Amino acid sequence: MNFRFIWVGKTRDRNWKALEDEYLRRLSHFAQTDVAVIRDRSSGESIVAEGRRILERLDNAWHVVALDPVGRQHTSEGVGALIETWQERALRDVAFVIGGPDGIPPEVASRANDRLSLSILTFTHEMARVVLLEQLYRGFTIIKGFPYQR
Repeated sequence: MNFRFIWVGKTRDRNWKALEDEYLRRLSHFAQTDVAVIRDRSSGESIVAEGRRILERLDNAWHVVALDPVGRQHTSEGVGALIETWQERALRDVAFVIGGPDGIPPEVASRANDRLSLSILTFTHEMARVVLLEQLYRGFTIIKGFPYQR
């Protein structure tokens, strides 16, 4: 299984970056991963331009999951079940998109196959990245019966 993470803006805080790298490393035991960082919009640039840059990083064959506050929420076990569903459907390539400060551009939202909400709480983008990576890792450990999730 291949996971691509597409997000807007670099992870600037070194502590969040260290956690991001750690969970990407852990996830690599279960799936191939890569990260595509989309540059932040410049002042005056439209969200449409940001959407185009995101779409350029998505292959048509990829299953796209947009992180969206109005998306479906899952328990950690539900994330594991979601991964199992993708595996059963033989989905090889799954892309996760975290938008910029204004959220997911409309054209990216319409391209998404699923919308996922991490919480009803608001997180910084850097925190959301780490939470997503950790929950995917946790989901795999639940599927495999590893003790991490306990």
